[in-house]
Amino acid sequence: MRSKLEKLFGKLKERYKIIVLRDDTFVEKIALKAPLWYLISWFLAFFFLLFFFVALLIKISSLKEYIIGDGNYSNRKELVEAYSRIDSLSQIANANDIYLNNLKGVLSGNAGESESEALARERKQDKEPVTKRGDIDLSEDEQILKDLLASGNGIQNSEKIVSERGISSYTFYSPVRGIVSSQYDAKTLHFATDIATQLNMPIKATLDGHVIFASFTPSTGYVIIVQHFDNLISVYKHCAVLLKKVGSFIHGGEVIAMVGNTGELSTGPHLHFELWHNGNPVNAENYITF
Repeated sequence: MRSKLEKLFGKLKERYKIIVLRDDTFVEKIALKAPLWYLISWFLAFFFLLFFFVALLIKISSLKEYIIGDGNYSNRKELVEAYSRIDSLSQIANANDIYLNNLKGVLSGNAGESESEALARERKQDKEPVTKRGDIDLSEDEQILKDLLASGNGIQNSEKIVSERGISSYTFYSPVRGIVSSQYDAKTLHFATDIATQLNMPIKATLDGHVIFASFTPSTGYVIIVQHFDNLISVYKHCAVLLKKVGSFIHGGEVIAMVGNTGELSTGPHLHFELWHNGNPVNAENYITF
């Protein structure tokens, strides 16, 4: 055994020469002389360096997904969380679409949906994801109202529904004192209470809230809309001047505008006052004394 080891060590100590020749002229280009164990050591060192750099390249690049697969649990967890956030943002966007559609209905004076549809949606809201509701044109809205009035369960039941949701528990301020010249009438799609009064009389906010619209429209003149709690919205049209800007927080009873006669649909100094709940009109006279 000893003789075999001595023979092996002797071979490792033997010197070898590696020569690189040019093929056509056999001219010597590179010559490397070293013992055999030197050559083996250099080869192993080169192999380990090559293996290290390849492994590093795979680790810091996306090649690992194609070679060994992605077994990183944290990356998968982040991906699931990202999809969850996208789904949440999608639901928020859909809810904002519904809110904007309701606001558009308030501005145009059209009911967004029937009372039975609103009640069904409220009952399912906590159980089902929010879905986007399409716009309802005036002809469809008129047909819905006719069907409800014919059955005797539509607008008449809306006050009961609204009362059950707690609107009657609020203490409303009268926006202005005057004479009611035109009452709320669902049959004619007049979802407002018109109060005739003197020009430039102060208009007060009926509840605490934030101003979400304050601008001029050709048909209704200067208009200010306030978002209150419990999805309540109050609308004040035909104003002479607006005293609050969009985004302002106001208290109930605070002056927000002045009575005017602006807009093509105005027939004299008065306030066109509307009260909406969840995108549906409410008869303000049931809760406010003008």
